[in-house]
Amino acid sequence: MAVRIGRDDADELTENAEINITPFIDVILVLLIIFMVAAPLSTVDVAVELPTSAAPVQPRPDKPIFVSVKSDLSIALGEETVARPALGQALDQAAKGNKDERIFLRADKGVPYGELMQVLNLLRSAGYLKVGLVGLEDTGAGGQP
Repeated sequence: MAVRIGRDDADELTENAEINITPFIDVILVLLIIFMVAAPLSTVDVAVELPTSAAPVQPRPDKPIFVSVKSDLSIALGEETVARPALGQALDQAAKGNKDERIFLRADKGVPYGELMQVLNLLRSAGYLKVGLVGLEDTGAGGQP
């Protein structure tokens, strides 16, 4: 509560109802500085390794169609090596034209992620949208099989 002093014509003191906002501004500035320092620290870069999967094993179809990306970046459909432009046509023959057939994609551990995405794009452009990624099962004994 503030009191005005300095009036010559008033004998009694009157109350001043104005809010002092200086401490409020100080608190806001301190909070601004804290958030400016803390915001860059909240982003973290994480190295990722994807060696195994602990997902339950799904039942295997009678004749699965495997597309493999080898370590030399060549593509194999089943056991036969296929050129990238001919992958769609070879898949049509293997799936007998059924675009709803699930394609199992597996890649060597050393294959760059970008190359794997290019093969996924080839599958998508050929009309095969049901793609399963094949990995090693996690045996639970130390993480690595």
